[in-house]
Amino acid sequence: MSGIHNRLDMESIIEMAPDAKAKKRRQELAEKARGRVIDNLFPKITTSVGGRPRIVDQPPVLYHPAIEGFEAIVREGLEDYRQTLSDERRILFDRYRFEDAALKVVGIGSVGTRCLITLFFSEDNHPLMLQFKEARRSVLEPYTEKSQYDNQGQRVVIGQRLTHSSSDIFLGWVRGRSGRDFYVRQLRDMKMSFPIEGLSAGQLKRYAEVCGWTLARAHAKSGDGATISGYLGKGDQFDKAMGKFALAYADQTVKDHAALVEAVKTGRVEALVEEDL
Repeated sequence: MSGIHNRLDMESIIEMAPDAKAKKRRQELAEKARGRVIDNLFPKITTSVGGRPRIVDQPPVLYHPAIEGFEAIVREGLEDYRQTLSDERRILFDRYRFEDAALKVVGIGSVGTRCLITLFFSEDNHPLMLQFKEARRSVLEPYTEKSQYDNQGQRVVIGQRLTHSSSDIFLGWVRGRSGRDFYVRQLRDMKMSFPIEGLSAGQLKRYAEVCGWTLARAHAKSGDGATISGYLGKGDQFDKAMGKFALAYADQTVKDHAALVEAVKTGRVEALVEEDL
């Protein structure tokens, strides 16, 4: 890692393509990511009720809860969240007016945690949707040391700012009335991922190299690069250990998925295919 200013953006990834076909594929993925912004999403999940924009209920994955004073609770949380933004970003956030909020069922990676989405509009009717995701204590904490941050949402946000070369400008945190911590980010901000199904061995290797480069940069930025390098050494013992773990993890994932498919087939588990929110 040559310095803290190193970054790997989409343009760099496109230019690194080994051939014209790969370059075209990466350009297509970049265009798809540019389409994954809130401007393209909000017409699908919002409507107008009494002249006011409202989030469309899509139970059980997206709905307005029957909680007395729900909007007042949300507004209270928004004011607390606002205080966690830097001054220049707070000025930008204040250009938007709050319109609606709803609960959203989260995906596999955050299963069992609470999530809220909020809808805003600027004076010229540009939409903004923020996602409040519950943040719990790190599962690694029992094996390391207690976080210096009392609010677990703040822990997540500081971690993202530290490891990402460019983080969401509206990252923030808040603690709800019930004492639960949340971190806040935009619901859509051009995220993308490579479809790994059907990749050739060469394509998968190049994808792994990009992931490894990004992960190495995050570790070097958030930890002591020299100490990490010294621990890993110049041999391949760590590499082989990680490879062995990855294969075991992959085998277990295949078994777990097969068990889930069987449970759905026999009716023990009800499956719901979520629309792309």
